[in-house]
Amino acid sequence: MKNLIYCAFNMDTVCVELLFSDGSSIAIDTVGAENEVADNLYQRRELDWLVYNKPLEYAQLVLGGELESYIQRTAEHRSEN
Repeated sequence: MKNLIYCAFNMDTVCVELLFSDGSSIAIDTVGAENEVADNLYQRRELDWLVYNKPLEYAQLVLGGELESYIQRTAEHRSEN
């Protein structure tokens, strides 16, 4: 993989798609990722917001194996308010 040239959420496939300058690509199945880490509607809503508004950050969390810790941090932050 070279440099990232495209990252967006594709509503038709329900995937975050990444395209690199060498022609390689990655498609992240958001439903599958959410099924692995989200335990309730609020967590799913938070992940959905991230997918629609910040797909690159979502992809970085998934590829870095940090999606579950993101959800935990978000839940802790919400409970403090």
